Amino acid sequence: MTPQDDYYMQCALTEAENALSRGDVPVGAVLVKGDAVLASGSDMKSLDPTEHAEMNAIRRGAQKLGHWNLAGCTLYVTLEPCPMCAGACVNARVSRVVYGAKNYRSGAGGTLYNILSDSRLNHVCEVRAGVMENECLEILQGYFLRRRGKRSS
Repeated sequence: MTPQDDYYMQCALTEAENALSRGDVPVGAVLVKGDAVLASGSDMKSLDPTEHAEMNAIRRGAQKLGHWNLAGCTLYVTLEPCPMCAGACVNARVSRVVYGAKNYRSGAGGTLYNILSDSRLNHVCEVRAGVMENECLEILQGYFLRRRGKRSS
């Protein structure tokens, strides 16, 4: 745990709010190296099913660094990564993953699967769960309640 976890999770929440303002699922991520945000991302509706917040932040971070290896980086994300995103974190050698809300449908950071910390893989990420969990849940729950309300009318 670092004292900056709440600060950077707030940055990820800002990314989630950006997604919400576009009508996308409000999940946000920021990739941090040292004490600076290297890249950010949010979920995006597109024809590309990999447009998750984590994937967008990882892609942008690797582009900015000029290489794929993100050792020494921490990824902050408002929702626990799915198997695809957790696999990307492992393959990119992200050192730490900090997430807010648990993902009971496809969480791969300890809730349903444990890809991030599976010692059988070629890299293990340190994981911290539940940072600003209530705030992360609130934005997601509000989005899905509004969507369901629109469908029923």
